[in-house]
Amino acid sequence: MTKRQIKYLGCVALMVTSGLGAAAPARAAVTHDVHPGESIQTAVNAAKPGDVIDIAPGTYYESVTVTKSDLTLRGAGERTVIAPRAKAGSDACSKGGNGICVLGKDAKPVAGVQIRSLKVQGFKKNGIWASRTDRLSVRKVTVQKNGNWGIAQERSVRGVFRGNVARENAESGIFLSNTTDTEAGALDTHGAVVAGNYLVGNRIGVTIRRLRNLAVEGNAVTGNCAGVFIVGDEGVPRTGDLAVRGNNVYRNNKSCPKTARLPRIEGAGIVLTGAEETVVESNVVLGHSGSSPFSGGIVLFKSIVGAPNSRNVVSNNVLVGNATPDLADRDTGEGNTFAGNFCSASEPAGLC
Repeated sequence: MTKRQIKYLGCVALMVTSGLGAAAPARAAVTHDVHPGESIQTAVNAAKPGDVIDIAPGTYYESVTVTKSDLTLRGAGERTVIAPRAKAGSDACSKGGNGICVLGKDAKPVAGVQIRSLKVQGFKKNGIWASRTDRLSVRKVTVQKNGNWGIAQERSVRGVFRGNVARENAESGIFLSNTTDTEAGALDTHGAVVAGNYLVGNRIGVTIRRLRNLAVEGNAVTGNCAGVFIVGDEGVPRTGDLAVRGNNVYRNNKSCPKTARLPRIEGAGIVLTGAEETVVESNVVLGHSGSSPFSGGIVLFKSIVGAPNSRNVVSNNVLVGNATPDLADRDTGEGNTFAGNFCSASEPAGLC
């Protein structure tokens, strides 16, 4: 071995033992603590992907905008409250009347944001508003008395909405859609999940509009004008490939006036309009009564533009005490099947 080779190997050994030339270690996640009187938004602005914003009990009068991936907003349950300030701020989220906004871009969705264990209440528009996200997770959050939707999301995929409470919001407690400002075919959510939520006293408990590949399961839905509303139209791809499974939907008997797009809603459990290849199974639906076109336990109804339901399966549901009636097929669509349901009255007769 030459002197030059010996010198080279010595340099390599020094680099290995000293760490020189090695990859920089991954940045450790940082927790940013926020206390009453401090700004959640300031902590979000300072955070980097992977960080946690830990929000102490108290009331925070502000709107919060998240545009970075892999951030976690974590409160201390309903003791951590986000409420509107007396005068809206200059940011788009606050000016729009929203509480928490998670906003990405078409070319670069915001990914992996988590919102945990806090309350968002009293905003003019939406409690939580999200657009262009991937894997947004909202868990154990209470959204109440907001002027439009409690939790709403559009143009997004793989969201998880689990264990939340949506109470007394003017529109849907949870609202998921392809888009909210343009007409388009249904969006594949790649397996979004709405599960284990308690939805009470809203206009509609859960609305799924123009989406595909999504599950609504294990929710408790009561005291709304309608429990679960699956909305489609003639757009392509059509709303469908959905599962509405294992929900407890009971006494959604509020009466809500008609809108520009929908007739009056009252006493509606689970409603499908303009959907295809959706499975409605193993739900308990009871105690609905009303006189609107949507009234009944499980109802199939043509969409607002007349698009029929087709090839949906309604099976193995328990329907009790729905006066108008338990099952109703008020549609002209083909290939819808009803099997194994425990019920006493249907429209037309013979579906039970």
